[in-house]
Amino acid sequence: MRCWLGDDAYNYEEKYPEDPPYEETAPNARVWRTYEDERKIHDASMVEESRDNVDVLLVFAGLFSAVVTTFVSQTYQNLQADYTAMSASLLFELVLVQRAIANGSSVDAISSSPLNPNTAFVPATTDVWVNGLWFVSLFLSLTTALVAVLVKQWLHHYVILPSGTPRDRSFTRQFRYAGFQKWHVQIIIGLLPVLMHLALAIFLIGLVIFLRPLREALSWIIGTATAVVYAAYVAATILPILFPQCPYRTPLCDLVYVSFRRIVPQVTWDNKKAFLFACRQGMLACSVIFHTHKQETHSR
Repeated sequence: MRCWLGDDAYNYEEKYPEDPPYEETAPNARVWRTYEDERKIHDASMVEESRDNVDVLLVFAGLFSAVVTTFVSQTYQNLQADYTAMSASLLFELVLVQRAIANGSSVDAISSSPLNPNTAFVPATTDVWVNGLWFVSLFLSLTTALVAVLVKQWLHHYVILPSGTPRDRSFTRQFRYAGFQKWHVQIIIGLLPVLMHLALAIFLIGLVIFLRPLREALSWIIGTATAVVYAAYVAATILPILFPQCPYRTPLCDLVYVSFRRIVPQVTWDNKKAFLFACRQGMLACSVIFHTHKQETHSR
């Protein structure tokens, strides 16, 4: 009997001797040893792919967190009173008072400094928004790194099987694999990049707000580029749902499709083509109505 081991065909009947009668499910039976050969190839491929994705995320999350921390370390000071500026303002006021006394002028004519310890400090709205967004971005980045480390531990525990007979190892592996499927470990791994993408988007929004008071033109450039990039990101997530042949498939795309099917139960793989055709026809009808309304408005 020829069987497939990964991408290579092999004959397990030649590799392993035939089991004695009534011993086909014994602890060292051929079926368990063949199962072990198959699961080693499958698990090695799955774990290697997951580890590669997690390693890339860990590097990116570390670099991104360092960048965000650099920005935050410069801007968080705007959320508290600037005692250096306050001291300089009070010192300047004191110099004016001394000059007025030396010249015989009235001290009451000197306006008091707006910066003094008795004045309640209220940070600017822009500073609050910028720091809030960047702290959230940093939190998401660090959370991604934490979950990535946990995932590496889960994968390590998954591949380490206890010693024992081939049947015991096969049962243990199947038990763990079923747990991986039940607790959606692959979905968690697939959603980690989404957290990083969200953290990057929030950081860029904060950067646009930060640049607006400094250079409005530059903030518009960054904002437009961010909008274009994330519009393409959303489109790349939706396109595989509308067009199954589209290669831009990600775990987020699959999750969106599953959620969509739960919201609209009548959408199934069997009648998906008819449903998508109706959606496209509906979008075309909306487009025609919009252009007709636009032409009527211009004619008036």
